[in-house]
Amino acid sequence: MADTTTRTLKLLALLQAHRLWSALELADRLETTERTVRRDVERLRELGYPVESVRGTGGGYQLAPGGSLPPLVVDEEEAVAIVSALRTAAYGSAAGLAEASVRALAKVTQVLPPRLRKRADALRSMSVVMPGDQQAPPIDAETLTTVALACRDATELTFAYAPGARSGSSPGARRVEPLRLVPVGRRWYLLAYDLDRQDWRTFRLDRLRDATPQKRRFAPRTVPGGDPAAYVHASLRHGRDQHSVRAVVDADAESVRQKIGRWAQVEPTESDGGRPSALVTMQADDPGWIALALGGLDADYRFVEIPDALLRELRGRNAREARALYSPDRPQE
Repeated sequence: MADTTTRTLKLLALLQAHRLWSALELADRLETTERTVRRDVERLRELGYPVESVRGTGGGYQLAPGGSLPPLVVDEEEAVAIVSALRTAAYGSAAGLAEASVRALAKVTQVLPPRLRKRADALRSMSVVMPGDQQAPPIDAETLTTVALACRDATELTFAYAPGARSGSSPGARRVEPLRLVPVGRRWYLLAYDLDRQDWRTFRLDRLRDATPQKRRFAPRTVPGGDPAAYVHASLRHGRDQHSVRAVVDADAESVRQKIGRWAQVEPTESDGGRPSALVTMQADDPGWIALALGGLDADYRFVEIPDALLRELRGRNAREARALYSPDRPQE
């Protein structure tokens, strides 16, 4: 019975990916037979899970939308991660997610075991989340989830897109095979194969409107290099809207990577004095973000490669900050 229960729970976990699984695929994953898979599917249906069957070539099993979930079972670290993520989302830049995050946080807390619920309540009531950077463009929550579902289900997607003024491209309708959503800095990007241009393209999600999934399903293509995140970073590095800078930071590379490794390439190097340093390479379309990221390292840094226009803008920002700090009207201590 224990083996049957374990196998059934594993089957449920696979079906909750909401993709279409053939009986053979499920049997291979569960290390059992197709006949046993069919019996386990019937057992899930008896428990109230809406498992749909698709007959014929290319058919299989899929969990229909609306399937109820078993009681939430998480450990202490997972509980803290859930609460922390939902609190952060409540202050994020995705429009419509704040209220939903608060509701979800309340529901998650209710189904936690008593001991973990006390810890989660403590984290929720005794921590402060800074509001998101107002310069980050808001992303419609419906667009975010629509695109994510199209990526997951390998469904053709159409949308209206308004590229940046410096990109050289014209606004218009796009028809794509979406592959992955990739966060870079404070923005989300969609990596997709553009069916009209017959090539891979990277789309900024806040410039995307009226995302509509189509009926056509497709077999996901392999992005050049095999790494979607690396491809997006490389495409942004060569994009016209991007500023590229390199700076040497007087700090250990690992500590720098932990702070900004998500948005930058960090490599160990040595300073003139032989001390460990980090070479940071960043691409961003907002000079203020580059200054914020490097300034937040709490370490000295110096640019070894920076565009002249960006250098002038950063010097202007620095001059304004200096005037504010050292204004003659400021009371002297």
